[in-house]
Amino acid sequence: MELRQLRYLVAIDDEGNVGRAAERLFVSQPALSYALKNLEAEFGVRLFDRHAGGVTATPAGRDVITEARSTLRQAERVAAAAERHRRGSTGVLRVGFEASGAGELTTRARAEFARRHPGVRVEPKRFDWGEEASALRDGRVDVAFVWLPNDLTGMRSEIVHTETRVVGLPAGHPLAGRTEVSILDVKDEPLMWTERAPRTWVDWWAVNPRPDGSAPRWGPTNDNVEEMLEQVAEGAAICFAPVSMARYYARPDLAWVPLTDVEPLRVALAWPATTDNPLVHGFARVVQELAEPTAG
Repeated sequence: MELRQLRYLVAIDDEGNVGRAAERLFVSQPALSYALKNLEAEFGVRLFDRHAGGVTATPAGRDVITEARSTLRQAERVAAAAERHRRGSTGVLRVGFEASGAGELTTRARAEFARRHPGVRVEPKRFDWGEEASALRDGRVDVAFVWLPNDLTGMRSEIVHTETRVVGLPAGHPLAGRTEVSILDVKDEPLMWTERAPRTWVDWWAVNPRPDGSAPRWGPTNDNVEEMLEQVAEGAAICFAPVSMARYYARPDLAWVPLTDVEPLRVALAWPATTDNPLVHGFARVVQELAEPTAG
């Protein structure tokens, strides 16, 4: 058993289809099918049920895939530890963020830090749906702009940015021309959501429950921002997002309308509490200086 084979399992499970997984992995479908059969033979259990629409993990497959994901994350931590020493911890700072991060503050902070530390390479690392906090724990990034709510246990953090939330609508939606809407104006609309984030994170973004006690009408799921926006544009559902996303992901087939009665997004700068990396503390100082004029 190799890490490559575990990546195959995870990709097949993510896609639910061997052909799509093969495209994602840049291997041929017959080769991937053969690898899966060999792995099932090695384990002595069937990992996926085959059907007309693709494949679905068996109970044994779900357990194996859960462990495969954990093993791959641990392998990333091992590689990240070696990479830090190979490059020299004083030469690289990896900054995590999600989607539009902390708006313009994200880009300004990286640029100002690079100006003050010309010998350091700042590497932006983008994540989806709350994964930036996990990336901090796994060692994939040194510091991150984290969308709250999120689990920051074991982290030092400071809220550095807030912004209002908006609703994303297909351009032809009856509410697309409004200057603002209430959460109850869209309570009956199917809402995009993800299974990739903790439930508390999903519920906060979905405003679940709503002010009248009702639950959202759950629409299609997605794994990343691009998938979410594509489905909104085609009219499958609506989405909620920070206002910076309306600027960063402007499309002619989408309309973004401010939500008037939901709490704003709070973005925290976070880093492991035990870190002794001076670059992390230097970056935190830059962010605090740039955020201070707009704090509150």
